[in-house]
Amino acid sequence: MNDETIITGPLYAGRKKVYPQATHGTFRSIKWALLVFTLGVYYLLPFVRWDRGPNLPNQAVLIDMPHRRFYFFFIELWPQEVYYFTGLLILAAMTLFLMNAVAGRIWCGYLCWQTVWTDLFYAVERWVEGDRRDRIMKDKKGWTLPHIREVATKHFLWLMIAWWTGGAWVLYFNDAPTLVWQLLTFKAPAIAYTWIAILTFTTYVFAGHLREQTCIYICPWPRIQAAMTDEWALNVAYERDRGEPRMSVKKAAHARDKGEKVGDCIDCQQCIAVCPTGVDIRKGSQLGCIQCGLCIDACDNVMKEIGRPPHLIYYDNDINVERRANGLAPVYRPIRPRTLIYPAMIALVGSVMLYQLTTRSNLGVNVLHDRNPLAVTTADGGVRNGYTVRLLNKQPNDRKIDLSVDGAPGLKLDIVGEGTGSSVTVGPDQTLELRVLVSAPPGTVPAKAVPVTFTAQDDPGAAKVTKASASDHFFPE
Repeated sequence: MNDETIITGPLYAGRKKVYPQATHGTFRSIKWALLVFTLGVYYLLPFVRWDRGPNLPNQAVLIDMPHRRFYFFFIELWPQEVYYFTGLLILAAMTLFLMNAVAGRIWCGYLCWQTVWTDLFYAVERWVEGDRRDRIMKDKKGWTLPHIREVATKHFLWLMIAWWTGGAWVLYFNDAPTLVWQLLTFKAPAIAYTWIAILTFTTYVFAGHLREQTCIYICPWPRIQAAMTDEWALNVAYERDRGEPRMSVKKAAHARDKGEKVGDCIDCQQCIAVCPTGVDIRKGSQLGCIQCGLCIDACDNVMKEIGRPPHLIYYDNDINVERRANGLAPVYRPIRPRTLIYPAMIALVGSVMLYQLTTRSNLGVNVLHDRNPLAVTTADGGVRNGYTVRLLNKQPNDRKIDLSVDGAPGLKLDIVGEGTGSSVTVGPDQTLELRVLVSAPPGTVPAKAVPVTFTAQDDPGAAKVTKASASDHFFPE
C-alpha cells in the first residue's frame, strides 16, 4: 500500500491587514510625480479642446458612439479602421514586455491603475487616521466615537474619489462640459449614471478594500512576468552578503569589538512597514513584491541615520545576488537580445501605424458582388452584374463623388436611383450605400470571369481630387 499524506491544515493563508507606513526618498518622489501626472491626465483630458473644423466635435479625446468615431487630437478613426487598435494593443504588450526585461514589475510598482489609485487611497487614509502606528493602535482599541468619525470621513472621501473616477470615464464618451451639466441637473442618459455607479463601486472596492489582494491573487501579470523574466532583469533585492548577520546597532558595536562579522541590517523592519503588500524583501523575490522601491527609500533613510552606506536594498539582478555571495564584483547587461528585440518590434509596429495614418485617404470605397444571380443576360444579348458599393466620406463637408469601373472593354456603370449617372453626393463625415449595375454590351461580354476595379474620386472641379479603389469580379454567366 502506498503511503498517503493527509493534509489537515488550511489550503490558503488568511489575509493579514497591511498598514503601510509613509516614507520619503527618491522612489517615493517618483511615485508621487507619476501619480499626479497619470491622474491629472485621466481626470482633466476630457476637458481639453481641439479644433477640427465645422461639423466635427472639438473634444481632444472622444469616443463618439452614436457616430461610431474615435477622436484623439488630430487622429480620427472609423469602425473600418479598428486594426489601429490592434496595433495599439501590440505596442502596449511589447512595452510591457520591455519594462519586464529591464526592471521586472516596474509597471506594477509605478504605473498600474491599481497601484496608482491604491496609493491615493492610502494617502487619504493617512491624512484622516494617521500613519501606520496610529492606525494599528486605533484598530486595537476598537470602535470609539473619534475613530468612528475618522473611518466615516475616510470612506466618504474614498467614495468621492471613486465617484469622480467613474464620472471622468463617461466624459470620454460625450462632450465633457455638456455631460457634466446634464449629470448635475439629472438630465444625463441613464447609461451614464449606470456606468458611473459601476466604476464608483469597482474603484472603491479594489483600491479601498482589496488593495494588495488584487496584486497577489487577482491580477495574472505577476505569474506571467515571472515566466518571462530572466536573470539579468533588475529587481528590488536585499544584499544578503552585506546585511547578514542582522543585529541592533548596540550589539553590532560589541560584535565589532570582538572581531566578529557584523551585517549592516539592524532588523528595524522598516522595509516591511512601508511595503504596500507587506512583503519582507530580505526573504528574496516574492509574488507579492511589486518592485515599487519604497523599501529602498526606507532602508536608505535608516542607513543614513546610523552612518552606514546606502543601497543595502536596491535594484539588482539575480546574477549579482549570486556573485556577491561568492565575493565577486557585480555585472550588468542592460543591452541583450530581448532588450533589443522588443524596442525593434515597437519601432516596426509604430512605424507601420504612423505610415498608414499619414498616407491614408479621406475617401473610401467597398464593393460586394451580388451572390444570386451572379449575372443577368439582358434583352439585347449583353450581360449585367449587380454590386453593393459603400462610399466613405471622411471630410466634414459634402463631396460629389464620381464612380467608374474598368477591367474589361465596354463596361458601363449605372447607379440605381440616379438615372444613368455615375456621380453621387456623399454627406459630411458619412457613409453612403449604393446599388450599382455594371453592364457589358453585346459583343464585349468576356468569355470568363474577369477582375474589375471600381474607382471613386472627387469631382474634377474639387480643390483637391482624392481617389480610392476596390476590386471584385465581373461574371459572364
